[in-house]
Amino acid sequence: MRMLVQCVTNANVVVDGNVTGKIDRGFLVFLGVSDADTNAIADKMVKKLLGLRVFKDENGKTNLALKDIGGKILVISQFTLYADCRRGNRPGFERAGKPEFANKMYEYVLNLIEKETGSVEHGIFGADMKVSLLNDGPFTIWLDSDEICKTVS
Repeated sequence: MRMLVQCVTNANVVVDGNVTGKIDRGFLVFLGVSDADTNAIADKMVKKLLGLRVFKDENGKTNLALKDIGGKILVISQFTLYADCRRGNRPGFERAGKPEFANKMYEYVLNLIEKETGSVEHGIFGADMKVSLLNDGPFTIWLDSDEICKTVS
């Protein structure tokens, strides 16, 4: 599982001319799923996401988490986070989760976030989405389950 997390002042997603998700200050999360992902991996990734202390405190230090600022989350499914560009100029997507499985994991992550925060905004899985954002900082974090979930011996 991969998450590209952007701190935003505001963000929204439009599908077929309709806003399907909109937030003010918080996280815009692009979520990529692989077929190797599990609920346990999703649990760890969401815990890490919600615990990130990347918002500035009264001293200007990045010391506050999403809950500390009353922030919101907008999640967008993005299989292209698994683009393989090692060969040629056309990316391959063999590591991206198959659509049915990826959609189940996407829904699982949305439910986890909603359970922990009380709300989550989102796009529509598999749709052609237009995402707008005002990046705050800019501050962008890459979370990869291969790094977050590996055990240290």
